Amino acid sequence: MATKKSGTQRTTSKSNKRTPERVAAEAARRHPKAVVAIVVILVVLIAVGAVLYFKVDKVHNAVDNLIHRATVTTDGGDKATSGGGNTPPQATTYGDKDLSFHFLELGNNYTGDSTYIKAGDVDILIDAGSRQDSADDIGDYVRNYCTDGTLEFVIATHAHQDHIAGFTNTKARDGIFKQFKCETIIDFAGTNATSAVYNNYISARDDEVEKDGAKHYTALQCAKETDGAQKTYVLGEGITMTILYQRYYEEKTSDENNYSVCVLFNHGANYYLLTGDLEAEGEASLVENNDLPEVQLFKAGHHGSYTASTDALLSVIKPKIVCVCCCCGAVEYTQNLNNTFPSQAFVNRVAPYTDKVYVTTLGTITYNETKGKYEDTGFGSMNGVITVLSSNGIVTVSCSNNDTLLKDTDWFKANRTCPTAWQTAPPG
Repeated sequence: MATKKSGTQRTTSKSNKRTPERVAAEAARRHPKAVVAIVVILVVLIAVGAVLYFKVDKVHNAVDNLIHRATVTTDGGDKATSGGGNTPPQATTYGDKDLSFHFLELGNNYTGDSTYIKAGDVDILIDAGSRQDSADDIGDYVRNYCTDGTLEFVIATHAHQDHIAGFTNTKARDGIFKQFKCETIIDFAGTNATSAVYNNYISARDDEVEKDGAKHYTALQCAKETDGAQKTYVLGEGITMTILYQRYYEEKTSDENNYSVCVLFNHGANYYLLTGDLEAEGEASLVENNDLPEVQLFKAGHHGSYTASTDALLSVIKPKIVCVCCCCGAVEYTQNLNNTFPSQAFVNRVAPYTDKVYVTTLGTITYNETKGKYEDTGFGSMNGVITVLSSNGIVTVSCSNNDTLLKDTDWFKANRTCPTAWQTAPPG
């Protein structure tokens, strides 16, 4: 009997206790509107959390891009900094719908070309100059972005050393074909080359095809869509790469530069043109055989030589941004200082269309009294690696050393005559 009573007392005591559930129920009866408001707030917070969770990559992209832009030096100078500046302190993260062009420095005072392109998840390399040891600088940079070790496309524009040397292998280092798996290789349809560098390129390319299963097409096969090649490759949502036809894919020429593979990228409403070292005759054929659009970006023909980037081409494409891959002012090819890259003639022709001209590397020269000629004595970054980003219809430029326009550099003011069109343009 005592035991039963005791149990009844414990039950009665428990039933009178104000539990959290009862408190909440009473609050709901007394303040129904407040409860509804709290529920709505919780639903909103959960929804926001879900969006952030599933879109976190885009948030990271925005933050990383802001950080990258903030770290660019914009002091208005063009001091040559040593080291080449090819490896960014922290690689920018791009979205799966972004298209970016990276005009690389090559680790020496020799002019050459190497352009890394990221199109969504697709990795592309066009050329690997200027010398075999440039493969180290190129590979180090590309690995910041090509994290799976696979280049979906490799394009070699023509058979000159300053465009293909980094593809080759030596006992000292592996070339690009060994450093990365390459799925599709597109290169020049014609050549007069017999050099050791050319033969080593062919050997390395063929090894990639035979041993690693890469597909190989010439620019002519692509332009005419034969043997499984395509003229236009879809790289991602709204991003395409087109191999443009020009006559020297199937005609002989004494100028090796005119065999250059020409590539047009399209991203939404914007176009981007790279023509290798194509010279005046090749540019005329390019215009004649293609319905070329106006472009956001043009990689200066033949490193800004006086023999390329002609009015015939510029008047059609009307570029808004021009990137010059060269060792600025170096006397590797000429003692005529007006014709060192980028030449005075190139500057005069491009000026009516844009003053947004950027240059990768700056050379230093001295005059040797004994030999009676100028000599290259060093190099450093001018703009450094030039990155052109197309994202959400907006095109921006950022550089690893500084964002100074060519016309505003000390080198330009000392070595070139400013065209009229640039004299009234505001500083970049």
